[in-house]
Amino acid sequence: MPRTVYVLALGIFAMVTSEFVVAGLMPQMAAGLGATIPQIGYLITAFAVAMAVGGPFLTMALMKLRPKPALLVLFVIFLVGNALAATATSYGAMLTARIITGIAAQAFFGVAISLCSAVTREEIRGRAIGVAMNGLMLGTLLGLPMATFIGGNVGWRAAFWAISLLTVIAAVATFVGVPRLERPGSSGGTFREEAQVFKKPRLWLVLSTSTLVIGATFSAFSYFNPILTEASGFRESSVPALLIAYGAATVIGNSAVGRLADRRTVSVQVVGLALNTLFLAGFAVFADVSAAAVVLMTGIGLAGVTMNPAMATRVQRTGNPGPLVNTVHSSFITLGVIIGSSLGGVFVESFGLRSPLWLGAAIAVLGLASLLPELSRRSRTAPAPVTRRTLTNPPHPATPATPATPARDTPYLAQEAEQAAEQAAA
Repeated sequence: MPRTVYVLALGIFAMVTSEFVVAGLMPQMAAGLGATIPQIGYLITAFAVAMAVGGPFLTMALMKLRPKPALLVLFVIFLVGNALAATATSYGAMLTARIITGIAAQAFFGVAISLCSAVTREEIRGRAIGVAMNGLMLGTLLGLPMATFIGGNVGWRAAFWAISLLTVIAAVATFVGVPRLERPGSSGGTFREEAQVFKKPRLWLVLSTSTLVIGATFSAFSYFNPILTEASGFRESSVPALLIAYGAATVIGNSAVGRLADRRTVSVQVVGLALNTLFLAGFAVFADVSAAAVVLMTGIGLAGVTMNPAMATRVQRTGNPGPLVNTVHSSFITLGVIIGSSLGGVFVESFGLRSPLWLGAAIAVLGLASLLPELSRRSRTAPAPVTRRTLTNPPHPATPATPATPARDTPYLAQEAEQAAEQAAA
């Protein structure tokens, strides 16, 4: 695996840690900024909306730059946003800081995932994306607890300064460890050429699947804390350890999906959505059984956001591996976070604490339904099976024999068949 992929994972880790930091420091930030807890909660929403809406526009503004300079520019913008957050004396200043960092983070994801594709062979791109996206999983597992610990013991401003330092470290690693490359992308480079791919209706369906995958998970994840304490009977002090277990499950699941994403791109999403449906529904039914709640929550970690490598691989095959496509895809993922968490809140108020879990299961079913056209196309374009009759009675006996080719592993043949089906469908 190229060193660049691990460097990009460090950058993603810094971005995700900043994204989640507010969730762990709500009381301290509310007291320091003279705001209410709900107002601090809106900072999370503002970050997500800035990612979804502003990220693609910043990516378009940087499209004439090579990947390495583009990443360094994004680090500078992100650092400015975090420094503004660390020094904010009013709620308005903090809101501005969160918008700046959200836009920069989204553009960074798009350029980084595109660069992963540029520096790796096609047959291991999904695995490379999985390695880079471990930065996201580790942001949940380690970044959030780290920032919460620093903020709780030294002050919430220190948490933002720590993230600023982490940003500088990631930027230096990028400057040293990322090679000088031409701008990645299969279509040649200009905005108009890259944007042509969005005329494909199939690409929008693929993007919507990603929204549903993430929406299903975040409708539940956003409310794990009250579900675990009020429905499952855990003490508040136990929740951080449970969330660490969930984060560890996402790291394991992401690594497994990354290894399968290239050869079984669609199949992985089908299995993942089916399992997540069962885990979410099971959690809703057995939320009052502590042991079952832990097992099912861990299952959601294994099969939820861990679909990222398969989703990114499918989007790139349907569209192209350029930064604009990857940034728009990240926006659709963020849209899933917004939809899942906001609808989950509405359901909690109307139907109780278990309802976000049922909502997540329903959204996962919709995700499975969005894959049906793809599965139908794949079945129509699948090659005919080779039988003994085919071998002994070839359809074209007069065709001259061709020289024998070296045998290849079955996984690569399966990968080629899947790619051929996707290309034929496109």
